[in-house]
Amino acid sequence: MSSRLLLSSVALRPALCRAITHSVSRQPIASSILPVLRPLLRPRPRPSSPLSLAPSSRLISSWAARRLSAKEEKANLQKNNPDAQADLYADLLEHGYPQFVIERYQNKSIARNKTCDAYYYEAIARTGGQPAQSLDYQSSRASAPATAVSASSAAAAASAPGFIGRAANTGDKFDPIHVVIQDGKGSLVFRYLKLLASFAFTYFANKDTSVTQPTVRFSDVHGVDEARADLEEVVDFLRDPAKFTGLGGRLPKGVLLTGPPGTGKTLLARAVAGEAGVPFFFMSGSEFDEMYVGVGAKRVRELFAAAKAKAPSIVFIDELDAIGGKRNSRDQAYVKQTLNQLLVDLDGFSQTTGVIFIAATNFPELLDPALTRPGRFDKIVNVDLPDVRGRIAILRHHMKNVIANKSVDVDAIARGTPGFSGADLQNLVNQAAIYASRQNAVAVDTQHFEWAKDKILMGAEKTTMVLTEESKRLTAYHEAGHALMAMYTPGATALYKATILPRGRALGVTFQLPEMDKYSQSKKELLAQIDVCMGGKAAEEFINGVENVTSGCSSDLRQATKVARAMVASYGMSEKVGPVELAEDWSQWSATTRELAESEIRDVLQKSEDRAQKLLRDRSVELKRLAEALVEYETLDRQDIERAVKGEKPEKPIPPKKSNQIVSKPSSAGGLLPAPAPVARDSTSSS
Repeated sequence: MSSRLLLSSVALRPALCRAITHSVSRQPIASSILPVLRPLLRPRPRPSSPLSLAPSSRLISSWAARRLSAKEEKANLQKNNPDAQADLYADLLEHGYPQFVIERYQNKSIARNKTCDAYYYEAIARTGGQPAQSLDYQSSRASAPATAVSASSAAAAASAPGFIGRAANTGDKFDPIHVVIQDGKGSLVFRYLKLLASFAFTYFANKDTSVTQPTVRFSDVHGVDEARADLEEVVDFLRDPAKFTGLGGRLPKGVLLTGPPGTGKTLLARAVAGEAGVPFFFMSGSEFDEMYVGVGAKRVRELFAAAKAKAPSIVFIDELDAIGGKRNSRDQAYVKQTLNQLLVDLDGFSQTTGVIFIAATNFPELLDPALTRPGRFDKIVNVDLPDVRGRIAILRHHMKNVIANKSVDVDAIARGTPGFSGADLQNLVNQAAIYASRQNAVAVDTQHFEWAKDKILMGAEKTTMVLTEESKRLTAYHEAGHALMAMYTPGATALYKATILPRGRALGVTFQLPEMDKYSQSKKELLAQIDVCMGGKAAEEFINGVENVTSGCSSDLRQATKVARAMVASYGMSEKVGPVELAEDWSQWSATTRELAESEIRDVLQKSEDRAQKLLRDRSVELKRLAEALVEYETLDRQDIERAVKGEKPEKPIPPKKSNQIVSKPSSAGGLLPAPAPVARDSTSSS
C-alpha cells in the first residue's frame, strides 16, 4: 500500500467510520483532534472524481486518522521526548491543523526542542501571525538534520517584519518575555557627566574648617581641677616653647581627653586656646566621613595644613572615635584611609612647629592602639564627674547669671546632686530659672531648684493621667514598702523622696541619694539595695495577697537581678562560686559552673525577698501610716516620711484634689482593688 492514500470515490461506510472514531478516541491529544475528525469521517455522497488530501479539502483518510492517533498516543506517552512531539507537529501541519500545534506547544508539561520551535513558528504564521518561510517538512525530515530545519525556520520567523520578542515565550508568569531596555548613547553620556560633576563638587569643594579665637579662660572651667592642671603645661609650651626645649625636653604632640559626656572636655580645649591666645581649629569626627573615597583623608590634610600655616595653634577633633576606631584586617582599604592620614599627620609634627593636637572621646577603649601610643598622644587626661566641691563651684559659676534668692543653700543643692555632670548642673540652674519665671517669682528660690532637680532625676509629672483611687492607694503601699526598706535596712542609701504622682514611665517613684560621693559599694550595701527593690513587691503581697501582685514590680525585679548577678558573677561575693569573674566570658565556662552561679543568684534574690516580707510584717503599722500619708500628701521628702512613720503630720499643706483623679470607694472586704491596667509602677534608686 502506498504511504499516502487517497479517499475512494465511494463514501466511507458507517461501520468503518465508527471504527476509525473509536481508534482515534483512545488517546486524545492535548487540544483533542477528535471533534474535528468526526465531521470529516461521516459518510458522504460519491464524488465525480477522487479527492486529494489537500488541507483545504478538510477530508482525511482512515489511514491518516490512524497515523495521527498513533503518533498522538506515542507523544502523550513520551511527553518528555521532544522528537516525538516534533513528529506529531509535522503531521498536524501537513494535514492543516496548525491551531493544535500551537495549543499543544504552549502546554508546559510537553517537551520542546529547536525543531518544535520551528514547527510552532510555522503554525503561528499559518494562523494569521507574521509570515514565515515555507518548509517542506517531509524532505526536511528525510534529508536534513532537525537542528538545521529548526535554525532556518526560527530565523525566518524571527526576522519577519513586525515580529516582537520570541514566539517561544507566552508572556505569563511561568514563561515571561525577556525585555532589555537599552539607553541611547546621549543619555548614558549625560548620566556619567552628572556623576562626575557630583564627585568633583564634593571632592574639590573646600570644607569650611572652623577656626576661631576662643574667649574662654581657665577661670570659666570648674570641677575638673586635675585635668586643668595637666593642660596648663600645654599653655606654657604654646606661650614659650624655648622654656621646655632648652634642656632637651620634648613636649607632647597630642592630648587625649576622655570621660563621661557633659564633663567639659570641649570647654577645656577651648580654654587652652583662649589662655594661650592662639587660633583654635575645631572639627567633629563625623565631618570627615563622606560617601566618596578619599574625601576624609583630604580633609585631614587640609585641617593640619591650615593649622601649620597659623602656628602656634591648636587642632581639636571632637568625638575622635568616629574616625579613629580600631582597624580590622578584613576592612576595605578606603575605610582606613582617613585614620591612616591622621596617623601620618601626627607623625609629621615636630616639637618646634607650635601645633598642639587635642582630641576628645567618650569611648577611649574603641580607639586604634596605633593612635593612642606614645609619640602621637603622649598625654591622656581623664575628665571625671565633679565631686561635691566641684559641683559647688559649678553651681556658683552658673548662678552668677541668675537672680537667686539669698536663702538658697548652694552647698545643700550640691550634696543632693551626686552623679551630676557639669552640663546637668547647668541644666538644673536653667530649669529652675525658667520655672521661677513661669511662677512670676521675683527670684529663684530653693523650691524652684528642688522642682528642677526632681524633674531631672524622676521625670516630668503627668498631670493629665487619669488614676482611680484604688490604683492610687496601691501605688502608695508599693512606694511605702520601698521607703520603709530604705529607712530600716542597714547599709541602705539614704532616702531622698517618695511620690505617687506619675513621673516619666512610672506611677510612683521612691528615690535615694547618698549623703556623700561614693565610688565603691560593699556587699552589705549591695544586699541592702536588693532589699529595697524587693520592698514594693513585698508590700503588695502583704496588703492584697500573692494573687493580686501587679506587674509594676517588673522594674524592681530587673534591678535586683542585675545587682545580684554582678555580686555573684563579677564581684566574687558568693561563697559557693568563689572569687572568680564569670560575666566577661560567661559562655566559656562549663554548664555546671553557670548552673551553680544561676542557683546562687536565685538564692540571693529569694533571701532578700524573705527579709523584706519579715521587715514589713514587723512594721505593718508604719507601713499603713506612710501609705495613708502618701495618699493624702502625694509627695513626701525624707523629713516628712520620718514624721509620717511616727504618726505625726508632715509640715506641708495638703495639695488640692486634681481633676484627673477618679474617686472611688475601696471594696467592702477592706482590701484594695487591683490596678485597672498593667502599668509599670517603678522604683528608682541612685548610688
